[in-house]
Amino acid sequence: MSSARYALAVRPLLSVFNDAGIGLDEAGIAGLALLQSHGLAACAVSHRSARIGQAASTLDDGVVSCANDEAQALGIRAHEPLQPQIDQLSRRHT
Repeated sequence: MSSARYALAVRPLLSVFNDAGIGLDEAGIAGLALLQSHGLAACAVSHRSARIGQAASTLDDGVVSCANDEAQALGIRAHEPLQPQIDQLSRRHT
């Protein structure tokens, strides 16, 4: 949730987080719903695919585990590597 609050302040096209194992009461992905409620796209990569807190690992190695509806509308899909999805999104929004 704390990272999602930063995203609210800058309103990026897509926020990407690490699910940190999702955890109790889905705490690791709670920010996705918060951002969805503000019309912002967000997804999380699996903690098994990328190192928590390391952006390069998230981008290079991350596999999307969850995506809110706004992210899905941008073409972000769960169970697929993040990097090619970001590349495709970048081509569409440049």
